[in-house]
Amino acid sequence: MSLEQINEIDTIGIDNATGVVVLSIIDGLDWQDEQNHLEVLQEKINNYLSFIESGDIYNAYPDAKERAIEIKIFAKYDFTEKAFQFLINAEKIIANAGFKLRWIVRG
Repeated sequence: MSLEQINEIDTIGIDNATGVVVLSIIDGLDWQDEQNHLEVLQEKINNYLSFIESGDIYNAYPDAKERAIEIKIFAKYDFTEKAFQFLINAEKIIANAGFKLRWIVRG
């Protein structure tokens, strides 16, 4: 799976150390077309949030019941300043919904 497959969950599992359910976004896109990358990332995050809030996560992954949930972005390329600001804003919105957003760059 990848960022470009907007309507798919890339991976889902439980972090053994924390017990948190982690929905991963695999972002292998570079930032040459920053605006398109941001739009795709936003849409993917929105779809993940809808998947969680609708309860579909519990049908697809019953082990998620009664666990904290986190969306985690695994990026291949460093985020631009604009992308970083987007992530900060998205993190706040997702936190208000009761979930977490994290990201890591692993080139």
